[in-house]
Amino acid sequence: MERKRNYIGKVQDWVDDRLRRMCGRITPGKRLAVILVMFFLFGGLSIYITVSSIYNIGKRDGQRLQIEHIKQYPLHDSDSINPLNRPEYGRSTEE
Repeated sequence: MERKRNYIGKVQDWVDDRLRRMCGRITPGKRLAVILVMFFLFGGLSIYITVSSIYNIGKRDGQRLQIEHIKQYPLHDSDSINPLNRPEYGRSTEE
């Protein structure tokens, strides 16, 4: 477990160092422009995903789910669980 933490820490330090070098080379005005473009891009994408998800809630559920009524199972005299209704016990079901 400790080995994973060391590896993750090394990767984080490497990425942080690379980003600092890349961002240190551009001017503060360009850096602000990059941050604003990324902010609006990701913000717009987040709003689009949220709105499209809300719009599509339940839109296709009726097409996918075909609900049918339960059909009555045809019962025969021998299917009864009541022994008094069974013909083999001497009582007829026609009474």
